[in-house]
Amino acid sequence: MPLRRVDVRWGVVFGMEMTMTMQAVVMRRALSCVPSVSPPVRWLRVPADSKAGPCIGLSGPRPSQRPASSPTALHFARCLSTASPPLHSRKDLRNVAIIAHVDHGKTSLVDCLLKQSETGLEDLDMGSRVMDSNKLEQERGITILSKCASVVVVPDANASDGGGPEKCRINLIDTPGHADFGGEVERIMNMVDGVCLVVDATEGPMSQTKFVLMKALGQGMRPIVVINKCDRDTARVGEVENEIFDMFANLGADDEQLDFPIVYASAKMGWASLDPDSKGENMEDLFETILGHVPPPTVVSEDKADQFRMLVTQTQANQFLGKELIGRVESGSVRTGDTLHFLSPDGKTTSDSAKVLKISQWFGIQLTEIETAKSGDVIAVAGFPQGGVNDTLCASSIMEPLECVPIDPPVLSIVVTSNSASPLSGQDGDKCTFPLIIERLEAEAETNVSIQLERLGSEQVQVHGRGELQLGILLEQMRREGFELACSSPEALLKNEGGEVFEPVEELVIDCANEHAGTVIEKMAKRKAEMESYDQDESRSKFVFKIPFRSLLGYRAEFTQDTRGDGVIHSMFAGFTPHKGPIDRTEKGALVSKELGKATAHALGPLEARGTLFVSPGEMVYPGMVVGESAREGDMDINPCKEKELTNVRAAGKDDKVKLTPPKVMTIEECITYVREDELIEITPKRVSIRKMFDATERKRRARNAKNATKGGK
Repeated sequence: MPLRRVDVRWGVVFGMEMTMTMQAVVMRRALSCVPSVSPPVRWLRVPADSKAGPCIGLSGPRPSQRPASSPTALHFARCLSTASPPLHSRKDLRNVAIIAHVDHGKTSLVDCLLKQSETGLEDLDMGSRVMDSNKLEQERGITILSKCASVVVVPDANASDGGGPEKCRINLIDTPGHADFGGEVERIMNMVDGVCLVVDATEGPMSQTKFVLMKALGQGMRPIVVINKCDRDTARVGEVENEIFDMFANLGADDEQLDFPIVYASAKMGWASLDPDSKGENMEDLFETILGHVPPPTVVSEDKADQFRMLVTQTQANQFLGKELIGRVESGSVRTGDTLHFLSPDGKTTSDSAKVLKISQWFGIQLTEIETAKSGDVIAVAGFPQGGVNDTLCASSIMEPLECVPIDPPVLSIVVTSNSASPLSGQDGDKCTFPLIIERLEAEAETNVSIQLERLGSEQVQVHGRGELQLGILLEQMRREGFELACSSPEALLKNEGGEVFEPVEELVIDCANEHAGTVIEKMAKRKAEMESYDQDESRSKFVFKIPFRSLLGYRAEFTQDTRGDGVIHSMFAGFTPHKGPIDRTEKGALVSKELGKATAHALGPLEARGTLFVSPGEMVYPGMVVGESAREGDMDINPCKEKELTNVRAAGKDDKVKLTPPKVMTIEECITYVREDELIEITPKRVSIRKMFDATERKRRARNAKNATKGGK
C-alpha cells in the first residue's frame, strides 16, 4: 500500500505516493531520527480526512519538546484504506483469542470466564472443560479444534466515561496448544482484535508459546499476558515475567506490544488479580483488562447489505441445513434471505449466488439464531454448501476477496491406501474401498487448512500434515467412523531450491533432571541436532536444540524411557535448512508371524525371551503381521499360533500356568513413528497393527541383496 507523509498534529500531508523502495527508506530514516526522550515512540491511530483515509502514524515528541541537537523526526503513515473513513467503533463488542502452550490452562480459563460472566452459565462445572466437546479431546485431554463462545460482562461504571454500553459481549475463541494443530491458531487470527497469552507460572514460556505469540505479533496485536496457576507452590512469577519479556523482545515486538498488561490468575481456583502478591476474588480484573486493552471492532463502512464481506475461517456440519460457514463480518451487514456469492482467494467467483438460510451467533457455548449481523460479529451462516475455508462470502456487487492469513507449510507426509492386501481385509469395517477413503480425506482437507493431499496413482494418496499427532488424530477419527485403510511410514517433506535440497527443522525444548542430561546430549548428537542454549540449576536442565524433523520421529518414546517419565519435551517448526545427510539409527528387528490363526499362550510364553510382544493370547494373526519387537537386529519369523500337543500319557503333575507380560499396545501416532520403510500400518475399527509389505521369501531376497551391496561398496 502507498505511504503518505501525514500530519499527526503539526506536520503537512503530502499527496504523492511512494514506491516500495521509498517506503523502506522513509521507515529507516524515521526510526533512526526520532530522539530517545519521553514520551517514547508509539504507533498511533491518527485522524485523517476523506482524501488521506484512515492512517496509522509514527510520532515522536512535539518540536518544542525535542532537544535542539536532535534532527527533525519524520511523521508518516500507512494508508489502511482508500474507502470512506471509519464511522465508529463497536464499544459493545470485543473479539479475543485465548492462546497458549499445551496444558497451560487455556480451556480451564475459558470455562471460568463463562461461569463468572453475565451469560447465565453459572451452573457450569468448574473442571468440566466444556469447550473440549470432541470425544478425542476429552480422551486425550488436549484441544484439537478451535471453538467459539461468548460471554456478556458489565463494564466497571467507575472506569468508564459514562458514554459506554451497559453490557459488553466478548467473543472468546479457544485454540489448540499443541504444535501439530498450529494451523487452527493461524487461521483464526483474522477473527480477533486481541489475544490473551496464557503462560504457566511454573513452566514459563515454552515452544508453542513462542509460536502463537509470533503469529499474534505478526498481525499487529497487543497481547494481554495471563500468568496462570499462580496458586501453586512451585510458581516462579518473577522469573516467568522476565522470560516473557525476553520472548517478546526476541520476536521483534514494538514499543506498544512490549508494554503488555499482566494478569495473575488461577483458572482452577477461579480468580484473577493485577497484583502478583495478592489473590483476587473472581475474574473481574481479567474482564476489565480485556475491555480496556483490546480495541473494539472498527466499522470501516456503513452497515449496508451491498458492502457485506466475511472471510470463511471454519466450517461445521448442521444436520438440518448442511454446511455452516464460520467467520467474522469485516464490513457491511447481512440478513436472512440476502443473496450472496463466493470469491476464491485469487478473486475468482467459485459458485452461483445463493440466499442466506440461517444466521447464528454464539451465546455462551450455544449457537443462537439471529436475523441480522453487522461488522465485527462472529457468526455462522447456512445456505452455501459450495463454500470452503479461505473463501470470501460477500455481496454480489463485490469482486475483491479478503486477504488470507498465510499458513506454515506441512513438514510430514504418509501414503494412505486401502487395506485390500491384508488377509483380514473387510472383516471389521464397512468403508473399505479407496474411493470412500479419498472422499473422506478430501472433505478433511477442505476444512483443515494444514492438511494437503497429493494423488499417487489410482489407489494411493499422499497426505501432508504438521506432525504425527495431527495425522494420527485424523486416522483415529476415520477408524471410529468405520474405515479400513493402510498407511506407510512417514517421510519429511523436502524442498529443492537452486539445486540444493532443504529439509524442515524443529526448535526442540527439553527439560529433564540433571542425571539424564548426558543421555539427552548423546542422543541429540547422533541425530545431528545443534544446541542453541543450555540452562542448569540444582536439579533440572533445560536445552534448546535445532534438529531435523526426521530425526525426531520415534525419539519421544526413547526420551520417555531415558528420563523415566520425568522429562518434558516440546518442539515447533523453525523453517528449512540444507539437508544434513543420512542419520545413523540403531533399529531392532521385528517378530513376524508366519501362520494364520489365533495366538496362543503356549506359543507366546517362550517368545517373550525373544523381545517385546504386541499381541495377547486369542488375537488373530496372519503371515507377515508384526507381533513383536525383536531384541536383536534383523527380522525373525515365528509361529505364535502353536498349540500344546495332546497325548494319552498322563502327566505326573499339573501343567504350570503360563504367565505373560501384558503386551505393548501402541496408538496410531506411536505406530506412525515406529513403522519401518518395508511395513504398513493396518487400521480397522477394531484393531491397529503393523504388517510387512512383502512375504518371507521376498524379504529374505531383499536382505541378501542389501548385504551384497554393502560388501560391494566396501
